[in-house]
Amino acid sequence: MDLNDDFVKKMIEEVIPIHKFLGLKLLHIEKDFVKVKVPFRPEVVGDIRSNRWHGGIITTVMDSVGGIVGGTHLSSIKDKMATIDIRVDFLSPAYAKPIIVEGRTLRLGSRIFVATMKCYLEDDPEQHLVAEGRAVYNFIRLK
Repeated sequence: MDLNDDFVKKMIEEVIPIHKFLGLKLLHIEKDFVKVKVPFRPEVVGDIRSNRWHGGIITTVMDSVGGIVGGTHLSSIKDKMATIDIRVDFLSPAYAKPIIVEGRTLRLGSRIFVATMKCYLEDDPEQHLVAEGRAVYNFIRLK
């Protein structure tokens, strides 16, 4: 399957309900790498005093990005993935701007997939990290 196919983009952005709800936009996808953008809006606020992103929402996006990266290794529509563990370290505040989340393959084994993710604010030329994380997924190939 061509990763740059409009079908893949539509599946990621519009068919997965949480992605559609968050307004996730696929910016780039290739084997072992994914980059997405999620707009800021009132529903993602966690600290109403300072209008900052909720950490759980950022973690959700990072988990999704790790899953999308794992999806670049799927060989069949019947293959399955499920999150086993995710760890996110928050390094700086996520102010009221869109976030960019990138994910990369760290390791792909016969049954386990590991991804690393990083999150930063859009329009940050230095790309100061808001959060970085690692997720482990059960990766089952069904033939």
